[in-house]
Amino acid sequence: MALPRVGEPAPDFSGPTEEGTLRLTDLRGQWVVLYFYPRNHTPGCTAEACAFRDAHAEFSAENCAVVGVSTDTLRSHMRFRSRHSLPFRLVSDRDHAIARTYGVWGEKLLFGRKFWGTVRSTFVIDEGGRIRAAFDRVRVAGHAEQVLAALREARPL
Repeated sequence: MALPRVGEPAPDFSGPTEEGTLRLTDLRGQWVVLYFYPRNHTPGCTAEACAFRDAHAEFSAENCAVVGVSTDTLRSHMRFRSRHSLPFRLVSDRDHAIARTYGVWGEKLLFGRKFWGTVRSTFVIDEGGRIRAAFDRVRVAGHAEQVLAALREARPL
């Protein structure tokens, strides 16, 4: 499945978090940064989560919720959030249904080995549920700042 395009409605989803089931429609009325990442407790995913954590006050000031999605278990998410003091929710997508819906479940290559997994991607969704920015095959360094800039650019003055 292809990535949803900027301007299209963001596909709704439902997934478990530490606080209970989260639906994208539960977040209507505020902006959302929805980021997909491969695995908890890995160097790149930890750096990305911590960058979003460090910019959390700036995202909150823009009336924007940050939500991370990976195929890890809720237990793993709880440890990851606790270890790194993450102030945002992490959704467990064990069957990759959310990742497939967003077109970010795909073939990857690591050390010459092909496998299927989550392609690191981020979507900025407006308060009405439309995608306002999309980032595919994200490079972690500077990404949170890039997303914050895209959010500010997309928001009306």
